[in-house]
Amino acid sequence: MEQEKKNDKLLEVRDLKVSFFTPAGEVKAVNGISYDVNYDEVMGVVGESGSGKSVEAYSIIGLLQNPGKVVGGSITFEGQDMLSKTKDEMIAFRGKEVAMIFQNPMTCLNPVYTIGNQLVEALKAHDKNVSKEDAEKQAMKMLEEVGINNVEKRMKQYPHELSGGMRQRVMIAMGLICHPKLLIADEPTTALDVTIQAQILELMKKLQKQNHMGIIFITHNLGVVAEICDKVSVMYAGKMVEQGPVDDIFYNPGHPYTKGLLRSMPRVDAESYERLIPIEGSPVDMLNPPEGCPFAPRCEHAMKICLQQMPPYVEMGENHRAACWLRVQDCLEEAKKVDTQTENIEKTEVDNHE
Repeated sequence: MEQEKKNDKLLEVRDLKVSFFTPAGEVKAVNGISYDVNYDEVMGVVGESGSGKSVEAYSIIGLLQNPGKVVGGSITFEGQDMLSKTKDEMIAFRGKEVAMIFQNPMTCLNPVYTIGNQLVEALKAHDKNVSKEDAEKQAMKMLEEVGINNVEKRMKQYPHELSGGMRQRVMIAMGLICHPKLLIADEPTTALDVTIQAQILELMKKLQKQNHMGIIFITHNLGVVAEICDKVSVMYAGKMVEQGPVDDIFYNPGHPYTKGLLRSMPRVDAESYERLIPIEGSPVDMLNPPEGCPFAPRCEHAMKICLQQMPPYVEMGENHRAACWLRVQDCLEEAKKVDTQTENIEKTEVDNHE
């Protein structure tokens, strides 16, 4: 049983630490995060700007730029140690095994090459034996799969001739053309209107089921998470403050930051008008982070220990955990109740015996 469970894991990240060494000092952009992504699973990574979401994704595919550096932890993909791979090995690995869809398709597509040229080039880079004719056929088929019509015409067009939604579909096609096992989507719907956003999410769910991919979906939009993800990791100031199945995160959040994100998001199922409550304060200065919980300076429930010591993870359910001293307090109170009940039962049994 344990072996079967292990085989389900596509990606394993353990205690990953990434720092940027700047003239002002070391910025710990990612500070000891751990998670798994299984086959046929979509994991959402949620957090505000600067929380380290994209940095950890770039670390996985070896696109971390100077002065960024992985300073600790491990990244294992199907048993392969990703951090020990050479630059050439990572070039061969990217696209074929792991692909990434970036936030802004206009800056990622080359403006001087046609759409067809860029798709064919992406395919030929990982399959040296494919002919140009076959590559063009596969590119057109992939464009049709992502919902683009009149593909022969689109193949000859340049990025500026397409709408934002179509450019994003081209980026998805480019990411999937080599049939990767893991797709990293870095806020792929941010620049799109709501209607196109819904279409892109529906498309990604469909292609994920068809190709049995694992997906890491990076976003700050909890509405998108509810739509597409199976489980969620909530990031704040380089740390995973809460992880769990998507239903648990929405209906039983354990960390005040997660609750704050949910309160600041409009709900379509609300019975009456609800005022949105923003999270007070400013994000942490990553050059001088607090000693304890990074969210403590903004938390309305902060205690003295929150400012002094990082809380441990507390299990709140199956595969659901949160790093918060409030949850530690809950566990201690629960244990106290159990002890009291046990004492009462034992006392009752003694009295009955007498």
